[in-house]
Amino acid sequence: RAITTCNLALDAADRGWVPVHRHWRLNERHYGALQGLNKNDTAEKHGAEQAHIWRRSYDVPPPPVDRSSEHHPANNPRYADVAPELLPATECLKDVLERVLPYWYDAIVPQLHENKTVAISAHGNSIRALAKHLLKISDDDIVSLEIPHGKPWIFDFDAEFQVTKEAYL
Repeated sequence: RAITTCNLALDAADRGWVPVHRHWRLNERHYGALQGLNKNDTAEKHGAEQAHIWRRSYDVPPPPVDRSSEHHPANNPRYADVAPELLPATECLKDVLERVLPYWYDAIVPQLHENKTVAISAHGNSIRALAKHLLKISDDDIVSLEIPHGKPWIFDFDAEFQVTKEAYL
């Protein structure tokens, strides 16, 4: 969905020629043994309270998926170029933040340093993790951050790449 959203946004802005960089570090959170289950199935199987804790807590991951499972990212061809030890068997938002930050520092900050405009089209948990870092949101407060779908979130930065202004379009 993030790739489709990116393509649609570039087409709508008549910017289909803009280079696009895709990276696994911006992918959605891996829900471990819950991968492939919808919210209702998860609540039915594990209880609504536990399902909510796994989905929304900052540092409580769901049970890991077995390495032999079709749902383990190491068994997905889209991750064939990623070292298997980097691929998670489960993730909480804290883990997603640790996955996203290297891409922020290694790929995005250098472009900002060159005064380039960077658009990020990613999944909700990757965006929440990045927002936690950029806006210095506490571990307790991040669990209530809601990111609306389909509304671009604009950030302005100072020379040290600290957020000076943020707003939804």
